[in-house]
Amino acid sequence: MANKLQILLTNDDGISSPGLWAAAEALSTLGFVHVTAPRQQYSGAGRSLPSNSDGIIEPRQVRVHGKDWTVYSVGGSPAQSVQHAVMEILPEIPDLVVSGINFGENVGTGVTISGTVGAALEGAALGIPALAVSLETDPKHHYAEIRDEDVDFSTAAYFTTLFARLMLEKKMPPDVDVLKIDLPSDAMPETPWQVTRLLRKPYYELVRPKRSTWDVPGLVGYTIFPDEYYSPGTDAHAIRVARVVSVTPLSLDMTSRVDLGEFESFLRSAQ
Repeated sequence: MANKLQILLTNDDGISSPGLWAAAEALSTLGFVHVTAPRQQYSGAGRSLPSNSDGIIEPRQVRVHGKDWTVYSVGGSPAQSVQHAVMEILPEIPDLVVSGINFGENVGTGVTISGTVGAALEGAALGIPALAVSLETDPKHHYAEIRDEDVDFSTAAYFTTLFARLMLEKKMPPDVDVLKIDLPSDAMPETPWQVTRLLRKPYYELVRPKRSTWDVPGLVGYTIFPDEYYSPGTDAHAIRVARVVSVTPLSLDMTSRVDLGEFESFLRSAQ
């Protein structure tokens, strides 16, 4: 194992997600894959580190396509799964962190909500190149505890391996901390990919809870905006309209891209 590239694979859909296992099998052609993921469904966690997580690590034996895997479920968020993997489970710092393959696209300003992206950002914050991969699916899959096995992850696994290999072979530019990959549901291995930017507005339109009084349980829902809402060149337009694979470079530096000196003068002029 010492001579093989070390890959940490995680997700936010839980240790039993078929998307996780499609990625694991594909990535095993590149190096040794350590699978560490939340023990349960944890979508929408962003990069959160909940104080009430128990942090219990449970080794499990899983048989996938005739091969036995020792994997680790973690009592915590996706980002915490990455922390426990790097601090306690893996024998050394991995060469790459991969998060996914997620049930549902993660595009636009909502990427800060995504546990898939959050886990990749946590890996990047630890100084490790990171990749987040998501597949467009029907919204009914997004928060489901039990996932349909009929979702085909083979193309997403192909692109996961493609970009994982690229990141292992090439050093990313200084401000590229995470590569975020989103695939349309009908993507094939021959589907083109396009470098995109984040849609600078929500991808989902919020829906008011249906309840008569506030003391009745109710969650804010969401629907997807019509296609004409999405600007060309964005991740949302790529997968929803152009139907190509979106590749978005993300930075940990969330500082606004303004001239800081000019902005300081702007603020002081109002004093």
